[in-house]
Amino acid sequence: MLKKLTLEDLKKSKDKQQATEEGDSLEGLYDLIIPPGTPSYIIYDIVEEFDLEPLERTINVNIVECDEREVLVLRGELEAVQEAEKYLHQELGAYVNSD
Repeated sequence: MLKKLTLEDLKKSKDKQQATEEGDSLEGLYDLIIPPGTPSYIIYDIVEEFDLEPLERTINVNIVECDEREVLVLRGELEAVQEAEKYLHQELGAYVNSD
């Protein structure tokens, strides 16, 4: 049986790297918003391959009414986030089109 990954599992994998202090500048860092329902193995692969930091953010979602939701984001430098976005689209396309 496959293990279901959680945000805590992703955070633990990143603990081996130096944690950023609260007062650090976010200049030069970008967030990749992960769509809800994305398979956990894709998220885990992106975190490991592109060296991104998993975080939770609250964003406004406009469906019928404007509603705040917590979503998973992966934070990193622009080049890494852009490559991760391409990879995410490719993997989600393969996931959706698989039998």
